[in-house]
Amino acid sequence: MRTQPPVRPEPRTRTLAAPPSLVPLLARGALLSPFKRPRPDSPVPATRLVLSGVRVDLAHLAAYERVCGFATGADALPVTYPHVLAFPLAMRIMAGRAFPLPLLGLVHTSIEITQHQESAATAEYELGVLVEKLVPHRRGTEAIVLTEARAHGRLVWESRSTYLARHRPRDPGQDRTPRNASREAPPETPCRAARRTAPRAASRAAVHNAPPAPSPEGPKPLPAVAEWSLARDVGRRYGAVSGDRNPIHLHPLTARLFGFPRAIAHGMWTVARCLAEYGPQQAVGVRAEFRAPVLLPRTVTYAARGPSFELRSGGRVHLTGDVRPLHA
Repeated sequence: MRTQPPVRPEPRTRTLAAPPSLVPLLARGALLSPFKRPRPDSPVPATRLVLSGVRVDLAHLAAYERVCGFATGADALPVTYPHVLAFPLAMRIMAGRAFPLPLLGLVHTSIEITQHQESAATAEYELGVLVEKLVPHRRGTEAIVLTEARAHGRLVWESRSTYLARHRPRDPGQDRTPRNASREAPPETPCRAARRTAPRAASRAAVHNAPPAPSPEGPKPLPAVAEWSLARDVGRRYGAVSGDRNPIHLHPLTARLFGFPRAIAHGMWTVARCLAEYGPQQAVGVRAEFRAPVLLPRTVTYAARGPSFELRSGGRVHLTGDVRPLHA
């Protein structure tokens, strides 16, 4: 019998007085991880966390823009910035006892952003985060985390991040076509699967930086637009502005503890850097899938055609995505 994903009960709203601190949350999540047994039919946390009266620290915003390549001093927030603002709320939920998946081992596989209108840098926001549902996956269980930002009571930005907990499916019927999952883990979740995948990534690192060859019947690869030489400290610089200080991003020695030969770039940094190169975004829908880690240092190629973009190196695609206007 096919395992049916649980239905999320109507969430009860819990309003926080201040943003939670990431460090104790990550420690708590790591301690609880060994005691969790992920299943797609586990109960979904029924709490929606809300933080009101959020104002953007303009100095912090400028630092984020510099690290990610956005133009500084603009009146509107970069399309990826609300994710950073709300990330501590998401960690508060995923580090809790009610969240059924272990933080250690979670893999950020994709993100979909809907920006209903430009978000002003000087506005006041209400942020809300909840776990929307659990989804069976042939490699384990996925959690869909919904994040919303409101200004003056109006929804201006929302995202759905997908996090995969790898485990052996208990029900063969839950096999389905997987997303192309990255092995890049979010800040609180050094990836167990990295021990299996990092050697394969390292073996391809010396391949010449050329676009992947198309299959005879497949689409042509996206044309190269720019080439970036990523320094070895990209992970440390992004971690400083995002709060994402997962050791796999910070230093080769700490990355090796989790199976990576070198530190890897944050998946959300790669999305932000690509969107900074792509150009202005107003009312748009953004979709991105993390497909392979970017070992640091590395030279990567940004490619784009029409609404689609990707990041690749050595014949390997690290990230694919697209940007589409909401009101064409």
